[in-house]
Amino acid sequence: MPDFNNKIVDLPELRDRLFVFHHRMHAGEILATMLKKYENTNTIILAIPAGGVPVGDAIARILKLPLNVAVVSKITLPWNTEVGYGAVAFDGTVGLNENFVKQLVLEDIEIKKGIENTQKKVQKRIEKFGLDKDPLNITNRPVILVDDGVASGFTVLVASKALKKIGCDELILATPTGSLDNLNLLKSQFSRIYCANIRSGHTFAVADAYQQWSDVSEDEVMDILKKRCY
Repeated sequence: MPDFNNKIVDLPELRDRLFVFHHRMHAGEILATMLKKYENTNTIILAIPAGGVPVGDAIARILKLPLNVAVVSKITLPWNTEVGYGAVAFDGTVGLNENFVKQLVLEDIEIKKGIENTQKKVQKRIEKFGLDKDPLNITNRPVILVDDGVASGFTVLVASKALKKIGCDELILATPTGSLDNLNLLKSQFSRIYCANIRSGHTFAVADAYQQWSDVSEDEVMDILKKRCY
């Protein structure tokens, strides 16, 4: 492991290990132990739905912090919705992984359609989670952005740009697991990155950090948000 100059904080005992978390809530509980300095402060947890919300919920509950969501969705390939080549954020910020797009040789019309479909998905989630009636207010408070893992890092990159546009001046990333190379690429965007399980190597899958892995539904996200009263 290289010297992170204190910008990236991990748990050395979890480096390059697989299946270290029982599930997302367990991962959030472990992250909460790394984030104790933020307990009972003016900090807000913003989780990226859907998978980041159970993680963020555990952190918020333990540290007694408010929880909300930062809606960001990846732009996926027409033939494989598991693979993304960009992302769209809640404020309309669009980011494309230009190098990947060139490799795919996607037509402009396909890219445009992908962006439009993702914008519709983001807007639908904004309305479902009530953010159209209660917009994010992060003025003068630190933000901990939470996702359930960082593979390419493009979703959290676009999220960070959107949050800075609306006034976030102290942005921390907290994620249970992440690719070493891509965390290094992201560190300039965040005040600090907390990642319990950092993995190096040529292949990386977020799911490989979890013993129990399944998609999180929008209804599950709604249930968590309705119960939040930290």
